Amino acid sequence: MRKLLLLCCLALAALPATVSCGKGGEQPGGDGTVLTVKVEHDYFSLTVGDKVTVRAKAEPASADLPALTWTSRDPRVATVSDGTIEAVGPGETTIVVSCRQASAQIAVVVKEKESSEEGGSGTEPDDDPDGPAVLFNATPDKKHVVSDLLLNGVAQYADDGLLVSSPGNVVRLNRFYALGRRRVRYRISAEKDAVCLFQSSEKDITIRLDYRNKKLSILTSPEKVVDVPFLLENKDFDVEVVHDYQKATARLVDAEKKDSAEVSAVNDGGGGYGQGVVNDHPFSVGLGHDYFCFGVERGAMTVKRITVEAPVRAVRLLIYGDSISEPEGYYPTSLFPQAWTQLIIKELDGNAISSGRGGYTINEVRNYIANELPYIKAKYVMVTIGTNGGNTEENLKELMQFIRNRGAIPILNNIPSNESGTQVSVNQVVARVRVAMGLQGARFDLATSLSGDGREVDKSMMFWENYPPEIYGGWQVWHHPNEKGSKAMFEQALKDLPELFESTGND
Repeated sequence: MRKLLLLCCLALAALPATVSCGKGGEQPGGDGTVLTVKVEHDYFSLTVGDKVTVRAKAEPASADLPALTWTSRDPRVATVSDGTIEAVGPGETTIVVSCRQASAQIAVVVKEKESSEEGGSGTEPDDDPDGPAVLFNATPDKKHVVSDLLLNGVAQYADDGLLVSSPGNVVRLNRFYALGRRRVRYRISAEKDAVCLFQSSEKDITIRLDYRNKKLSILTSPEKVVDVPFLLENKDFDVEVVHDYQKATARLVDAEKKDSAEVSAVNDGGGGYGQGVVNDHPFSVGLGHDYFCFGVERGAMTVKRITVEAPVRAVRLLIYGDSISEPEGYYPTSLFPQAWTQLIIKELDGNAISSGRGGYTINEVRNYIANELPYIKAKYVMVTIGTNGGNTEENLKELMQFIRNRGAIPILNNIPSNESGTQVSVNQVVARVRVAMGLQGARFDLATSLSGDGREVDKSMMFWENYPPEIYGGWQVWHHPNEKGSKAMFEQALKDLPELFESTGND
């Protein structure tokens, strides 16, 4: 399903990678047309034992084309068979899919199981079971090259860290996170005139640290700014970017923890789009649901450690999906506590976290589950994937098995009804997978349909999205569940999943 706000971000993460080979970078087909090979994704970060299936195709399609050929440049790291990549051992490799002389490449990075640290000694989590879960921890320097960091020509490894000294681009942590509650922390030092930037890959949120003027800001409109008089050149500081559902916080703490300052902004969704908005004054704060990035606008900074954390190491429930599981993106703040994810979290006394990203298919959802679930112990993992594509029986079974392999109980929900009616065929697939694997799931389609049969949507339960012609061709649809639809979905979950809501004890 489609994300309501920041629509320009949707296509970027899912653009197919294309490489054409042959004379002049092109490979003629049998009739002289240019042959290319396209793949869904050009990068995966996996854990040993993971499997992921990638779709690929040759264009233009032709009856005389041979079958696609899949090879791994290092089978010790990952093997591939008919598009299914299996992580074998730690390291990096490239998967090549080819047809005649045209080919496309997929970069694969494989980590050891249950490893939360990369690229140096870093800091290990303490023994407090209520402490944060470390999803990623790296100390980049000349001795510790971090494979998950894309330097993009603006940084180089130095003795004491990663030196970022060129403006115009940013370094990217090539791991996607979508947890509704999470924090990335950068240990840095910088020159006296430096201006340091910390942002998402889509630039929907940017944190600016200005050494000359001693200010920390979130570049919303209007800009949110706080003075940081204790900011000094060449001294170690921690810059934290904290995401707590609709609230974004930038925090600066000196390494000795003597001084600190923070500034926050809250996303206030429109509750619809165009003429469909129910919030007269929506305020957009980038939710940062993309790849963490950092760079400089001026001067130079040294990044000495990068840590990504979730607030707790264990929860009863993790809620995964696309925009349906990310109501913080489109709900007005005044209504957000009534969103279905928040109602479930409240019913579980806060012992749950949701993780969703609008516009994404099962393949991307699988990617951020792989980056989060191995580091957070969850008794249940609930998945509600919409109609963006890829919901085949094979893909859904693979995802459910991945969750089981992490020791969690998978829950596969039906997706809610919508005016397009696209939920019907997808939910038929979902139902077959549930039966085949013995899974439970909430029938959200029944709860949001007029006749309780999962077919025609009850429009009173949906926000209205009314796009202009230049966006989605002027798409107009009753689509995302509003507070009434969320209440119905929550009540359906209580009915269909009683085990989930039994007395939790100490999970």
